[in-house]
This record gives sequence, C-alpha cells and structure tokens, in this order.
Amino acid sequence: MDDSNYSRRRLLAGSAAALAGGLAGCSGGGGGGSTATDTSGSTETTGSQSTTTSSAKTYDVGFGDYQTTVNAANFPEPPKKLYVYAVQSGWSNWPALMKQFKQQYGVQLNDDDRSSGEALKDARSHAQNPTHSAFNGGYTFAVQAMNDGLTQAYKPANWDKVPEKLKTDNGHCTATRRMTTAVTYRKDIYEERGIEPPKTWEDLLKPEIMQDLALQTPQAAVGLACALSINNARGGSLDNLQPVIDYYKQIQQGGAEFTDNFLAQFTKGEYATFIRYDYSGLDLKYNNSDLPEENVGLALLKGKNGNKGAFNQPYGYAMLNGAPNPGACKLFMDYVLSLEGQRKFLDAFVRPIRAPELEMPPEFPSQSRYKETQFQVDYATLVEKQESVIQEITRGANL
Repeated sequence: MDDSNYSRRRLLAGSAAALAGGLAGCSGGGGGGSTATDTSGSTETTGSQSTTTSSAKTYDVGFGDYQTTVNAANFPEPPKKLYVYAVQSGWSNWPALMKQFKQQYGVQLNDDDRSSGEALKDARSHAQNPTHSAFNGGYTFAVQAMNDGLTQAYKPANWDKVPEKLKTDNGHCTATRRMTTAVTYRKDIYEERGIEPPKTWEDLLKPEIMQDLALQTPQAAVGLACALSINNARGGSLDNLQPVIDYYKQIQQGGAEFTDNFLAQFTKGEYATFIRYDYSGLDLKYNNSDLPEENVGLALLKGKNGNKGAFNQPYGYAMLNGAPNPGACKLFMDYVLSLEGQRKFLDAFVRPIRAPELEMPPEFPSQSRYKETQFQVDYATLVEKQESVIQEITRGANL
C-alpha cells in the first residue's frame, strides 16, 4: 500500500481515542443514542461517562414506543457479565465494541465463542430458563429464534436507520451489519505454485488449491453463506442444492477440510486458501501484524457461466424472552446500532448496517466487482427453508 492510502494498522492504534467521544446524534425519538442522568438532575451524553458504573446513573434507551429508562444499579458489575450469544473475540471486531462498552458503562460482556447455529440450538435448549440476554448471529437465524417464540420486542435507538427488509416490523429482529462471501488466499504461496488468483468457483477445483483449502459447514451462518454462494454460481437454487453438494464432495476428495479454526494455520501457511467473508480477509490483510499485507489476497467469485457467486449475508440481534439483565442488554443493543458502535465494525472491514452514513475505507474491493458477483435471496423464503437446506447439504456432502 502506498503512502497515499492510510494504514489500517495505524488507524486502529488510534481508534480508541478517536471514537471515544460519545454516541453521535441526538437523544429522544430513538435518533442517535442514549442520555445519562445523575441524581442531581443534570444530563450528559453517554460518551462522557466514566469507566465505572454508578448506581446513581440512568440511561434513556430505545426507539419510538420502546423508549424507556434503565438504571445502572441493575447492571451486572464485574466479575458478573452480560451474556449475548456469539459476541466473541476474533469475529466482527466484537472485542473493540466489548472493550469500549465496558469503559463507558462498566459492563463486561461474556466472550461467547459459538456459531449462529450453535447459539440457536443453545437458546432453544434454555427456552424455559434463558442464560443469555440476546441472540446475535446470522439475521435469518435470529428470525428463526423469533419464530420459535424465543424473543421479545425491543426497537433499539436508530432502529429507523435500518433498511426495512432487514428488520421485523414487530421489533423482534434488527440487522446490525452485512458481509459478503469471499475467498482469501496466500498470494506468496500461489506465486510459488504458479497459481493465478481465482476469479470463479471453478478455479478452486484445481488440485493445488483443493489440497489445503479450508471452509466451514452450513451449520454456521458463514458456512451457509458459502454454500449458497457456490450453489448459485453453479446454477442452483433453494429448491435445487445438488450443485453445491457435488462441489463439496469434489473438494473433499481433493483435500479440502471443513473446520472452524483455520486462521492461525493460514498465517503459518498450513492452509493456502480459506472461504469466509470479505471482512475476514481484509481484516487479516490490514490489521494483523503476523502476516505481511502483500501476502494476502481477496477474491469475490462468479460462476463459470457468469452467475453471481458472492452471497450477501446480514447479521443482527434479537432480545430474548426472560432475558437476564434486560436494562444492560437494551443499552448494549443501542450502542451497537449507534454510529460509534457501527464505526467499530468498519474498523475491521465489517460493513455496518448504517454504512450510507459513514465513509467506507478504500481497501474494500471495487464496487464494480461487488456488482458483478454479489447477490441476495428472499430472506423470508430462506428462513422458511433454512433448516431443511442445511440438513440436505450436510447429509448429501457427508459433512
């Protein structure tokens, strides 16, 4: 990267100071964030709060009819934690959001290391006695949780800034960010092997690529997005999954592995290629000092016949019925949807749901490439078919 482009590594080093100035926008009407009040009756913006929770402080949260006041006296104080499914280190830059939320409100979040599918399964098993305050994960998984009767209505501040198709009118599910399926590869290893950067999903069928290719099963939202990408690129649909099943059988025969943990191995060169999201590769390329930027490549793929092959996956959250620590949960949901929280996503190249209000980093692939490769599906249909889709692919490809 030349000197005309800013370094993401340098940016992140100063991001805490730059972004700690408070939630953007105004309070009231759910427009821009919460306000805090002390017992003397004076008011201050949330960004100016001390890093320790005071029982004297209250916060106005929510949007529209869901506006309410929560009291810090009811927040979990360390070592107690706020539990939200799949808010975890190593994913979506959650550590930065967790750290800043604790500094501003004194609430420590649990590092919840599980996939969307695992989170949904756990939420179902604890439906009568919830252990977590909110579900976070693939948006369609959150809608499934709603359909299972696991969630309750809460519209966080800035709910009105979320696209209509990516939130439910009843206030149960709200998208917070979006990601696009992409292939990340070791440019240095590809050059050593004489492999050209991939442009289509067919390119990954080369033996020298399949031999150390890593990806995830469709039980995880990221794995499902990968499967849908390949299936669409090869002419399939939600009613015809044979194209991706055949593809998965072929790459397994070539040495590809389905695994959740491969980033460290990729850095060491044990895997030369992995399939995840655009953010995963960009964050690894620009925000990881263990691997030179020039050794990491990112590709958005099409099918050999021009079909689009990069599924755009929304992620979001839903408050759970019987949620422990509901006040702290509402404040956290507000924070994630604030411009400050949304910028934290963008620091790791996760496209926030409020991206139109923010300046996008130049390191993203060109918008023309996204237009050529990116697609969406009818999310209502996907929710309806999701479990059967996952089961059919899993059984058919022997995953």
